[in-house]
Amino acid sequence: MEIYLPIIQVKIDILFILFLSFAVGVLSGLFGVGGGFLMTPFLIFLGIPPIYAVPNEVNNILATSVSGSLTHWFKNTLDYKMGMMIIIGGIIGTIGGIATFKFFNDIGKLSLIISLSYMYLLAIIGTLMLLEGASEIDKARKKIVVKKKLHTHYWIHGLPLKLRFPKSRLYESIFTPIILGLLVGFVAALMGVGGAFLLVPAMIYLIGMPIKLIPGTSLFVTIFISALVTVLHSFNYGSIDLVLVITLIFGSIVGVQVGQKIGQYLDSSHLKTLFAMLLCAVAVAIAYDTFFSNSSQKLLKTEIINIENLNFFSKFIIKFSDERPLLYGSFAIILAIILGVLAAGTRQFLSKHKNKFVLTKKTGN
Repeated sequence: MEIYLPIIQVKIDILFILFLSFAVGVLSGLFGVGGGFLMTPFLIFLGIPPIYAVPNEVNNILATSVSGSLTHWFKNTLDYKMGMMIIIGGIIGTIGGIATFKFFNDIGKLSLIISLSYMYLLAIIGTLMLLEGASEIDKARKKIVVKKKLHTHYWIHGLPLKLRFPKSRLYESIFTPIILGLLVGFVAALMGVGGAFLLVPAMIYLIGMPIKLIPGTSLFVTIFISALVTVLHSFNYGSIDLVLVITLIFGSIVGVQVGQKIGQYLDSSHLKTLFAMLLCAVAVAIAYDTFFSNSSQKLLKTEIINIENLNFFSKFIIKFSDERPLLYGSFAIILAIILGVLAAGTRQFLSKHKNKFVLTKKTGN
């Protein structure tokens, strides 16, 4: 079932994209990170140019982040003060990332830079996680117990202007989360990822936050960074395609819920190892696509259609994007937030009724 993407000007099989976004959503929920590091390369593999793949996936990440952070808000597992410090740095980093994105796009090297960034970053992180995961499995098999330090101190912890974060019970320099936000914002704007695969390890090993507060705070930060990336890309390039965004959001939101449920029954060490293998596999696939594959042989083919032959919705999207790019980007953000809130609300509603049903069954009433 093919539909036309009016902004990107390609036809896609909507059922295939739905399945792909659902599968990535399952993996995201399973491993506890955003799916941008998978979905953005997949969109590029399919033939969608990076200038469109990056912002549309970021808009999708926004919806899943809203859904996930609301779930943590209900559980009170969010450190807003720490999150706001990271967001301050994230805003600056995002602006820098957009400027870098524009520079490489103008000189015609954007696709190569994004591919190389994904290849090296995923390969390095995947290899390190694979070694750590394999070590944990080996120690568990041999029943070796290693006592770990609560918090290792690095040079960054000696920075001035320390501030108390009561929720996380930390006394940390404000520069630590701000520098982290700079990095995450830059990567999100350039590569089309939420930054969780960088943010979560940094919160654990660098900042030393309690584990229970990390997922919610990470998602909270991702909301603001993703929203800013979406608006800036829409304003500068008019590259947000609502048809693609809606398709991605529906598939990934459902997939995340399924993945989170499955993850409750799996061992964390094995999950870490599987996740690391997945990162390495994607890095290898990107390397092959960049250096060896025939770039002309893509699954999607560009098809420019006369605007008069399009349906009303497609005409509206093109006109809206061309004439009001800032408002169009804001609309894409609002749409993602609404869908994310609906997903979180539905999950909360079903969870409450499931608990009531189980309680009623146990009491026999």
